[in-house]
Amino acid sequence: MSDTDEMTINLLLVGRTQSGKSAAGNTLLGSFDFDSHLSPSSVTTCCSLGCSCRISGFTRRNGHELALRVHVMDTPGYPHSSLSKEEVQQAMRAALAQHFGDEGIHLAFLVLRADLPLCEEESHTIQLVQELLGPTWKNFTAILFTHADKVEEAGLNGDKYLHIASDTLLNLLSSIQQRYIFVDNQANTLQQERKTILRKIMEFIRQNSYQVLLVK
Repeated sequence: MSDTDEMTINLLLVGRTQSGKSAAGNTLLGSFDFDSHLSPSSVTTCCSLGCSCRISGFTRRNGHELALRVHVMDTPGYPHSSLSKEEVQQAMRAALAQHFGDEGIHLAFLVLRADLPLCEEESHTIQLVQELLGPTWKNFTAILFTHADKVEEAGLNGDKYLHIASDTLLNLLSSIQQRYIFVDNQANTLQQERKTILRKIMEFIRQNSYQVLLVK
């Protein structure tokens, strides 16, 4: 994070195949950097970095107005239809070292579909996050619920959704200090939704005292 009039936040997306990682990454960036479409197999096969345009006057720190840039790393889903756990991990470690090696990451998002219950595949993904980020992973992890439009169609909001959530999900949220965001990639007002999401992310980062995690 520089001392100029601009701040850059580094975000990592991790989730199982068809969880909506790439679509969520495009929402965060306000662009279409990542390939995202319906497929019977894993779409993303390698890590890729997307960088947003400069968002002027987005936030303030120490009394100064700051512009914001968002860097998002999209990763292969795990479990993956063609890559082993070791191959996914190796690809992620290499990409993190290349793109965020000196700067670190502000948040890793565990991407979960809001319209599906937690399953065994998610437990494998959570374990992958733990092994990748190390012992302090809970301090730098948040949940990003995709397909929030399905939740609304069911007549639920975020609070009602979590009220009927499984103990497994509630325990996971408790362990990461209730850091979660719902994303509706079908929203007609996508740019406005993006700003709301980014403000929530900035609040998480402020609560974490702007710390970064250096992944070795």
